[in-house]
Amino acid sequence: MKLAKRVLDVSESVTLEITSKAKKMAKEGVDVVSFAAGEPDFDTPMHIKAAAMEAIRSGFTKYTPSSGVFELREAISKKFKDDNSIVYSAAQVVVSNGAKHSLNNVFQVLCEAGDEVIIPAPYWLSYPAMVKMAEATPIFASTSSKNNFKITEKELAAKITNKTKCFILNSPSNPTGSVYSPEELKMIARLAVKHNFYVISDEIYEKLIYGNAKHVSIASLGKDIYDHTITVNGLSKSYSMTGWRIGYAAGPVEIMKAIGNLQSHAASNPSSISQKAALAAIAGDQRCVEEMRQEFEKRRDLMVSMIGAMGKVSCAKPEGAFYVLCDISKMKMSSVEVANKLLDEAKVAVIPGEPFGDDTVIRLSFATRAAEIKKGLERIGEWVKKNG
Repeated sequence: MKLAKRVLDVSESVTLEITSKAKKMAKEGVDVVSFAAGEPDFDTPMHIKAAAMEAIRSGFTKYTPSSGVFELREAISKKFKDDNSIVYSAAQVVVSNGAKHSLNNVFQVLCEAGDEVIIPAPYWLSYPAMVKMAEATPIFASTSSKNNFKITEKELAAKITNKTKCFILNSPSNPTGSVYSPEELKMIARLAVKHNFYVISDEIYEKLIYGNAKHVSIASLGKDIYDHTITVNGLSKSYSMTGWRIGYAAGPVEIMKAIGNLQSHAASNPSSISQKAALAAIAGDQRCVEEMRQEFEKRRDLMVSMIGAMGKVSCAKPEGAFYVLCDISKMKMSSVEVANKLLDEAKVAVIPGEPFGDDTVIRLSFATRAAEIKKGLERIGEWVKKNG
């Protein structure tokens, strides 16, 4: 059988692969500590569940408008204005089956063969796959831990060509945890407007931010960059709703109309029940988000402190999301080798940096209980002593 060219370069997500292996070992009775997952370990808040149950009871189980029900798009529009200082009308919002679906829609509508999309590395491993499926070419821009893995003006300018169609901005970032400052965002905005390319601003972790860091949406920095930005977000991380599959994107009317048309043929509409749950999340009490954020911050501090005491490995303190990038360059092993050995020998699951575009790091998620973090990092510390 000959498969379509667009899927030949698309491989299984390493994140899901290692997570599945760790879960299989745990089912077999192995005491595995997993730092692999990319989802909060908290349950979805009860008031959100209640809204979904009411939707089922009331028979809200049919097709909805392909771009999402008006009430939800209107609530998202209000959220953008209140939280991000961006004015998007409900007509500029398309609700999809998760932020990943939103991103894929954006690339399918904007990109085609010959286009280039600049992706700072380390990057979320699905970005290059989605760009390739849109028949465009991912262009990787290496960043440095010295600058908290944030792209500099020199690094970005060096990658811009007359084929540049988009730049992917992920702040707070998976896997680096870095958060771009207003000054850094203004630099990106200036280059995007000057060279006429779009910024795809993935803001899925915006609510999970720590210390003195502040989240700023690049589209809020002025009309010129507003017209060059598609803002993507969702409910998976902030409200612990990964399985509910609700994400959304907003941007220029013409682009969003095209995305809505594409989605109408590809997926009909997002789940009607999940949309009601999403409305309850966005328009409801936000204390649940802050409680989760505070707990994540405590876990971050614990993880960073314990890694810092190991000697042979190190890490920077992330300002957002729930990941720590651990520098393993002194171990003299590839990140895949380290990840496999940690799982097999120390019974700890981590994600290698190689599929994120940096083979000198591993990613650890602190979306797990403090007791598990302590146990897992003690195991890693012992393993590092033996193998360093």
